[in-house]
Amino acid sequence: MRKTYTYQSQDIHAFKNQLRLWSQQFREVLWLDSNTYTQIHSSYDAILAVDAFTSIQTDFVDAFNKLKEYQSLTNDWIFGYLTYDLKNTIEPLKSENFDGLDFPDLCFFQPKKIFLIKGNQVEIQYLNMVDDEIEADLESIEKAEEFYPNHDENVIDNPIKIKMRITKDAYFEKVKTMLAHIYRGDIYEANFCQEFYAEDTQINPIAIYNNLNAISKPPFATFLKLNDKYLLSASPERYLKKTGQTVISQPIKGTAKRSKNTDEDNLLKKQLVSDIKERSENIMIVDLVRNDLSKTAIKGSVHVSELCKIYSFEQVHQMISTIQSTVTVNTNPIDIIESTFPMGSMTGAPKISAMRIIENLEETKRGLYSGAVGYFTPQGDFDFNVVIRSILYNETNQYISYSVGGAITAKSNPLNEYEECLVKAKAMRDVLEA
Repeated sequence: MRKTYTYQSQDIHAFKNQLRLWSQQFREVLWLDSNTYTQIHSSYDAILAVDAFTSIQTDFVDAFNKLKEYQSLTNDWIFGYLTYDLKNTIEPLKSENFDGLDFPDLCFFQPKKIFLIKGNQVEIQYLNMVDDEIEADLESIEKAEEFYPNHDENVIDNPIKIKMRITKDAYFEKVKTMLAHIYRGDIYEANFCQEFYAEDTQINPIAIYNNLNAISKPPFATFLKLNDKYLLSASPERYLKKTGQTVISQPIKGTAKRSKNTDEDNLLKKQLVSDIKERSENIMIVDLVRNDLSKTAIKGSVHVSELCKIYSFEQVHQMISTIQSTVTVNTNPIDIIESTFPMGSMTGAPKISAMRIIENLEETKRGLYSGAVGYFTPQGDFDFNVVIRSILYNETNQYISYSVGGAITAKSNPLNEYEECLVKAKAMRDVLEA
């Protein structure tokens, strides 16, 4: 039974920083932050879930049925992630590329402590709370910086040496192979990704996350800690959200860099709006998402509420569409996710053919990259991001990884695609090499 307490902060920005620091004492931490980015479909400004009461961790085999059983049994808030490689339980696919991170394919936990932030209001929910526990924790949160005096320092003995899993020349050849598949009619579009990594390296995850978030200020920022495994994400993309009987998906396809010069920045934005190649990328994925949502939707309820709208973030302009559906009250939330996973923006069209080709051309198992992180409520609602613009870290293996990609279509130019990848990778590289 959860007990609820409402707290009002006089300085919510400071409280959020102290809350993140205080959370570092726990083995399981999930912090989700919108950075107060203005968006229509927002439930909370930020959420913290810590300290697992129960949990589930599994490989891809029968993973969605296992999650369905766990979600039904807990009948509570659960927080966690779905890796891209869950595709292997949905379709006859495989993931045999190199994996330096070794994250489980699926992991969720039922937290003992939850903080739900909206404006200056903080709703605190504790499971099996003991007397005065919330008051004692709030006092500790206020003093968190005293317990973590070096929280903002990324102390390392040697500079981080970022390596590329695919050379520039090899990238060009692989894109040409992808284009050959498109010209032959095997696919219309596919998201091709490459990994940047560092070995034998230690970082201070909370410091790296704070720096990455400060640079990007994205609407779906995530700090995830599960024992020795970390996700530090500056994701701008929502995968899927359910509120009552309404489901929305917001795929991103189309990217342009930003400029500090206002006139030039506006020009870059206008060029993205009218870019035929970027619009075609987006519209193809919109059609794919419409088809995916129709599998669980009430007939005739799937519609596009925003098509190719431009959203501006700290680093880039993005083209985003919003697709909406209505489901029956009896539709299982896990079924909605399974029927749309992996998300169209990170796969391609047709989806299964694109995933097979991706697996053959990429050099790294995607794992949590291009998967999703989020939560389910006790009412069966949910909200999940897309894991992009993210740093993944296995503390035990001392392995750091970040991947970037882009949609390859018939109009793609390999050099332009390569340069777009570097634009997307810039924030991660900057915070690691700082």
